[in-house]
Amino acid sequence: MTINEKQKHLIDEFKSLQEWDDRYALIISLGKKMNPFPEECKTDKNKIEGCQSQVWMNAKLENGKMLIEADSDALIVKGLAAMLVRVYSESTPEEILSSPPKFLFEIGIENHLSPTRKNGLSAMLKQIQMYAVAFKALAE
Repeated sequence: MTINEKQKHLIDEFKSLQEWDDRYALIISLGKKMNPFPEECKTDKNKIEGCQSQVWMNAKLENGKMLIEADSDALIVKGLAAMLVRVYSESTPEEILSSPPKFLFEIGIENHLSPTRKNGLSAMLKQIQMYAVAFKALAE
């Protein structure tokens, strides 16, 4: 599935929910469904700076595709990380770098997050893009 298809699928899930309480519940649910993050990866190296809560992210390249994993000690932040992982993991670095997160604007999340959560979301997205740049450079 392409990044655009994954984004459309996520947008469709959110469009079915009119109330933001229900949308927050979906975000939390997505976080709870994420694969467990390895404890040995909860290091300062993998910690995302700019987040008020603790967030860890790790990525590796397998068969030309990035596999991204993340975790947070805050339910909503973990759900936001889950959305990013769901959209961008198992894609090539080139695909990631050429696919802006339009789903965030389509579902209107930007208007419903506190400034600190917005900063954290931006920091997570920036980290994914930095991984993609690094893996792309290694492949060249």
